[in-house]
Amino acid sequence: MADWIPKTRLGQMVLNGEITTMSAALDTRLPLREPEIVDILLPDIKDEVIDLNMVQRMTDSGRRVRFAATCIVGNGDGFVGIGRAKGKEVGPSIRKAIDNAKLNIIEIKRGCGSWECGCGTPHTLPFNITGSTGSVQVFIKPAPRGIGLAVGDVAKSLLVMAGINDAWGFAKGKTKTKVNYAMATYEALRMTASMRVTEKQVKELNIVSGPVSLSNPDSVPMEDE
Repeated sequence: MADWIPKTRLGQMVLNGEITTMSAALDTRLPLREPEIVDILLPDIKDEVIDLNMVQRMTDSGRRVRFAATCIVGNGDGFVGIGRAKGKEVGPSIRKAIDNAKLNIIEIKRGCGSWECGCGTPHTLPFNITGSTGSVQVFIKPAPRGIGLAVGDVAKSLLVMAGINDAWGFAKGKTKTKVNYAMATYEALRMTASMRVTEKQVKELNIVSGPVSLSNPDSVPMEDE
């Protein structure tokens, strides 16, 4: 990052040390247009390719081949993003999709929203969430601690990246379309960020936004799945 020259106001603030956390960067409401910002603020971020397709098209000059990649990123502790990109080569397409996922990163809320649990640690969702993209509808609800992720493989990848350890869920529609399934899950997780909660709910369900360690130092760290 030594040779990175920010082109946006947010990037300059991060480089100058005025912003030191991803939560603070998102709170500024400034557009996130440089993936380097995420690399600096979330050095432990991971990425995963969930879909890679080869698209062929006939033109006057012959057959043209392009690749479409869909990737997700997350730090396993409150942040997750998804991105898509197309290109003539596999490698550049994947790298571009990862960068786009970093630009679409969101901060989610976690808690202990299962009435069967009551452990008070932010291991699952604070409430039921839904999301839809195309024909796919995703429904995810809180689960007691120890249940694990009882969801589809695509949704499971996003929940792991987001740092959710326990959840129940199901999907309707053409879930074999991985891109729509992943986008619907992402939209459901976005719902946790936009949903307003009262102070009473925050205390009762131990709701935290973003990293557990920063949001609630007294929280018990979750075990890796």
